Amino acid sequence: MVKITSEKDGQLSRFSSATEEDIRAGKASDVYFERSLDAASRVKHDAHVAAEFTVSGPLDTWVNFTGLNEVLTLLRGKKIDLYAIPEGMIVNSRDSRGNPVPFLRIEGSYDDFGEFETSILGFICQSSGISTHSAKIRDVLEETPYFSFGIRRMHPAISPMIDRAAYIGGADGVSGILGGELIGQKPVGTMPHALALIFGDDKSWEMTVKKAGKEGIKTVLIDTFMDEKFAAIKAASMFPDLDYIRLDTPSSRRGNFPNLVREVRWELDLRGYTHVKIMVSGGLKIENLPELKAAGAESFGIGTSISAAKPYDFAMDIVELNGIPLTKRGKYSGSKNVLRCSRCRKHLTVPVSREVKKCECGGEYVSLLKKFISNGEILEPYENPTTLRERTLEELNFMKRTLGKAGDSPG
Repeated sequence: MVKITSEKDGQLSRFSSATEEDIRAGKASDVYFERSLDAASRVKHDAHVAAEFTVSGPLDTWVNFTGLNEVLTLLRGKKIDLYAIPEGMIVNSRDSRGNPVPFLRIEGSYDDFGEFETSILGFICQSSGISTHSAKIRDVLEETPYFSFGIRRMHPAISPMIDRAAYIGGADGVSGILGGELIGQKPVGTMPHALALIFGDDKSWEMTVKKAGKEGIKTVLIDTFMDEKFAAIKAASMFPDLDYIRLDTPSSRRGNFPNLVREVRWELDLRGYTHVKIMVSGGLKIENLPELKAAGAESFGIGTSISAAKPYDFAMDIVELNGIPLTKRGKYSGSKNVLRCSRCRKHLTVPVSREVKKCECGGEYVSLLKKFISNGEILEPYENPTTLRERTLEELNFMKRTLGKAGDSPG
């Protein structure tokens, strides 16, 4: 384990982030878990528990669940069993009757996993917040491509996690090198303003188009020096095979951004550059997207609103002690199953021993909780991020077909 060195002596020796060794050793945890387990180790006890992870807030929306991959990585080899809703599923935090939905359940000796509660929560709270916001953007933009550009707003240590969650949620690509490696896709990007400042517009555009090659998507940033309309016309005339011009206009110069997009689109079309598409980026929020799309934007680079998406307040609670239902006030005791109707998508949280086959609509109930770890062993190869992303898209499409729009609660 790498030892954290205090900065109180004025010396800097490492980044302010936990290493994998720190996390596996339980050091990236709240101290009271360490103290409690140390105290418990001095007393003979037999605490075989079932612990469930449910959402405390926000409760008014569905969750695109992610982060399970890191939970499995952490708990592999521990003498526990683990059940979870698979990543990429879209589930409400409360079932159709208002009962909490357990997204994850761990069974085993508390001594074997209790110290990791903080890390497990961190894995699923933040990742699920990012992937859910990304899925909501996918719902709004439908088939229009968008890319995750937000890792520069967050600590670099978590940049691959951000990109992975955004991609599973529906982003068409990510900008991060490590994120691209993690999801098995080439990272995407256009050009920085710095390139234009150093070499000028013409040369920087030429370098960018040449670097893209014959098969690559050719996109140039046009708002460093010139008015967007005239820069767009110039770039389109210089490069007949140009695919996109990108508008990253600062808010202080932007005015009415949709009108700016409309103006550029008009001038390009008027001169026969109908094949050149408009990509927009810079401080975009989900509520801005429909108007920009209607104005003519055909691709989006979305940063901070994805990477800084509000985490979900998952909480872990013991619900059984040595096979007997037991939990704290305000929680629901006993191990549970999560059922979903294959026809109407209605969710039910039921005691794990209860079998419910038919929904009121006539559809079949199926269990969403899947066993991933048995006595410390991961049971099967894990699905890759592209497969998980496809699950998200399938879930969104199903909700649109059955509920009218994905924005409605699936529960």
